[in-house]
Amino acid sequence: MAGMSETTEPEENDVAPVLTTPGEWRDFLERYGELYVKVRADDEEVDDLLDDEQSEARDRGERVEPWLGEPPAGEEALAASEERLGVRFPPSLRAFFLASDGWTRLDGWVDGIHPCDRVVWMRDSEAGSRVIGIYASIPGNEDEVRLFRRSIEIARGEDYWLLDPTDVGPDGEWAAYEFAPKYGDLTDYPGFSALVHSGYESMEEDAEDEDEDEEEDAEHEDAD
Repeated sequence: MAGMSETTEPEENDVAPVLTTPGEWRDFLERYGELYVKVRADDEEVDDLLDDEQSEARDRGERVEPWLGEPPAGEEALAASEERLGVRFPPSLRAFFLASDGWTRLDGWVDGIHPCDRVVWMRDSEAGSRVIGIYASIPGNEDEVRLFRRSIEIARGEDYWLLDPTDVGPDGEWAAYEFAPKYGDLTDYPGFSALVHSGYESMEEDAEDEDEDEEEDAEHEDAD
């Protein structure tokens, strides 16, 4: 770990749609699952993610939309989590939990989105408090350490997904961040929805590249 690098902001943030209903999230997450299986999952992982019927459909070249999430959270569970943290979640995060109480596969270096009852202040999680202590010991990180201490951790793997309840946009969305402790990289997003979309857009780009490569290979075979 080192000192913080300059905070960056992806260009696509200003066009990512904000998903604020469970129905919108379900539709999007089904597409996310389909794309993840196509682009990111290896053969062994695909076997784990698809049931027999889906595997057979995939072998026939048909579309499959595996559900990589969990059953929806109930309003009572959601309210209990908000009361525990002393906040009301932003609209996109609330709608996400009402569609899927957690998510098991994400693009990048985050393992999955926590279920609502495991969302925690970064300062209170064992790993988060350790990272905060290390960065607090390095001069020049004061602003970022204050951000970490006031943010909730909604996902963690090698990297973190954080939401800042003190920075609220006109649509009620909290500022969101992806933080890579290994490199000190902090990327900001206008909200939770944009954070999830960033991984989807990255997979879309890779899928397009794969399709182009397959077309080129087919053309070469035809030429031969």
